[in-house]
Amino acid sequence: MTQIFTSDTYDNPNREPTAYIITSDQEAIEIAQKLAAEFAQESAERDRDRRLPYTELEKLANSGLQGITVPKEYGGAGVSNVTLAEVIKLLSEADSSIGQIPQNHLYMVEAIRLNGTQEQKRHFFGLVLEGKRFGNAFTEVGTKTAVAFKTRLTRTDTGYVLNGKKFYSTGALFADIVPVVALDDDDKTVIVFALRHTPGLNVIDDWSGMGQRTTASGTTIIENIQVEERDILRHYLAFEEQTTIGAVAQIIHAAVDVGIARAAYKDAINFIRNYTRPWIETDFEHGYEEPLIIYGVGEMSVKLHAAEALLKRAGEFIDRAFQEQTPTSATEASIAVAEAKAFADEASIFITNKFFELSGTKSTLEQFNHHRHWRNARTHTLHDPVRWKYINVGNYYLNGVNPPRHGAF
Repeated sequence: MTQIFTSDTYDNPNREPTAYIITSDQEAIEIAQKLAAEFAQESAERDRDRRLPYTELEKLANSGLQGITVPKEYGGAGVSNVTLAEVIKLLSEADSSIGQIPQNHLYMVEAIRLNGTQEQKRHFFGLVLEGKRFGNAFTEVGTKTAVAFKTRLTRTDTGYVLNGKKFYSTGALFADIVPVVALDDDDKTVIVFALRHTPGLNVIDDWSGMGQRTTASGTTIIENIQVEERDILRHYLAFEEQTTIGAVAQIIHAAVDVGIARAAYKDAINFIRNYTRPWIETDFEHGYEEPLIIYGVGEMSVKLHAAEALLKRAGEFIDRAFQEQTPTSATEASIAVAEAKAFADEASIFITNKFFELSGTKSTLEQFNHHRHWRNARTHTLHDPVRWKYINVGNYYLNGVNPPRHGAF
């Protein structure tokens, strides 16, 4: 069976492309601000009820935000990575699941930019600008590491066949196209683009994580999917030298964490101002007058603003790497992003935990669902171990050792 990516192969054969084409960084930020304000309104309820954000993600796709990194020469805005990080931070502050879901989509845009053929770039960038969404079928369970794969792409007399099983398939349930990571006959890593409802591709909503509840990051089963050459991206090429693929992937994750931290910070200040009582050993009338609470908010403020500054700095390093296109600039970008990611991890965990310490017992009531911030931060920061960020950053500055080349750095 030949996979031809035309409009009549999607869920709704009558669906016309509705995505808006964003043309500038400023426009991207303004649209993200508007959508974030809307998405924030029922964020707590969606998390509490595990109500999957189909409507919100359709609005996100139609807004054009998922096409902002398509290069200008292919019709996109080609926004800066500073803007990309700001957009994800805004969306994640509103709803961190909605902020995380586009991560794999945007990773694929960068992967195609780096290593796609001209035919693939014209084809897939065109689909992205129409509002089509990439999902994710990358990581597996039961393998030695997160980058060890049993999923195989096997050459046949008529093309290729794909088989495997994935987990942590963030975004696949909502996608039009599911990129599947596999090993080819030479044991090299490739990405296969499969239509969401291709026979043999089954996405299962079995995600049960305590946080990021509405990312639907569950199982994908791939059974005997027929594949054509055009649908295969030679992803191993992105790691044969130092490139920006890992930096782009990781700055998005860092932006999610900073967004969570910012949401918790704002909710903490609001709660302390309106509900928190002073401790009985003081004579203050209000909790917000108590020096130890004021001190704690000061700690939260410094960590949040430092995380935001490091995030912006990391985006600037990636932008420089895009311009210079050298292994050295790509290495420097990876290190800058690792620093931002490591601190975003600490800031988000610190702020979402400090929230309750300063706010008091009432802040834990289900009616507020403030604990979603801590659950989301704790879950998302486990995506890749920060302890190795510090190792690689230290080894770079101390011993001149370049960071590893993989999608998590």
